[in-house]
Amino acid sequence: MFITRRMLVLGSVMALAGGAPFPSLAAEHDTVRVAVEGGFPPFNYLDSENQLQGFDVDVAKAVCEAAALKCEFVIQEWTGMIPNLLAKKYDAIVSSMSMSAERREKVAFSAKYYDSPSVFIVRKGSDIAGTSPNDLKDKKLGVTAATAQEAYAKKYYPNVSTAVVQASPDLYKELAEGNVDIIFEDKLAVYDWLTNTKAGSCCEFKGEDIKNAEYFGDGAGIAVRPDDKDLLGKLNGALAKIQASDVYDTINAKYFPFSIR
Repeated sequence: MFITRRMLVLGSVMALAGGAPFPSLAAEHDTVRVAVEGGFPPFNYLDSENQLQGFDVDVAKAVCEAAALKCEFVIQEWTGMIPNLLAKKYDAIVSSMSMSAERREKVAFSAKYYDSPSVFIVRKGSDIAGTSPNDLKDKKLGVTAATAQEAYAKKYYPNVSTAVVQASPDLYKELAEGNVDIIFEDKLAVYDWLTNTKAGSCCEFKGEDIKNAEYFGDGAGIAVRPDDKDLLGKLNGALAKIQASDVYDTINAKYFPFSIR
């Protein structure tokens, strides 16, 4: 369940400095509040014990360790991510945020920590012939609110009936239950649902991967406030260290059978 309009700081602070295999990039063990959505598996989600898990979470922990930073995770509903970062309710976002041109006007991003195209998904046996606006003119498209996919659909599919839902699990449910005919989603996120869940066996990819730097940016990055240059430098230094070692690849292999660099 999402915590809307409020934020939940999870249990204990991750004190990650002790025994770190990386040299310190910070003079002191600063506390950094890291926001994640908690509803975007396999990147970030709550397990059966209400603990945060996922690729984003593991990358954030590794980056904090490499930078000798003490980090707190904060669960934040997606549409409030950037506004609450700018309001200083936390210090960084590590939540599969694509580095779009629109977002770059509001926040500063680290280097890329993974890349993923977007893709259309339909129910198996669907009569949808293709994914052009003309192909979908009599269909109902589903997207998640405040995402690059929603912005792209508004631009390129303005005359297609579109349902906007609040979170990816709700989007997948809408497709599985037949409430929408096709959805547009991040490929790596929906890959987990398609391949690792019973519900996802209903559905399949449709058409080619969609890449558009204007809307989907150059991959996912860690977002910070534009004036927080010191923190950004520490995060970039730490990210480079884990990508140069086997730490990043070990995290990658935990969630995906292929590289997502």
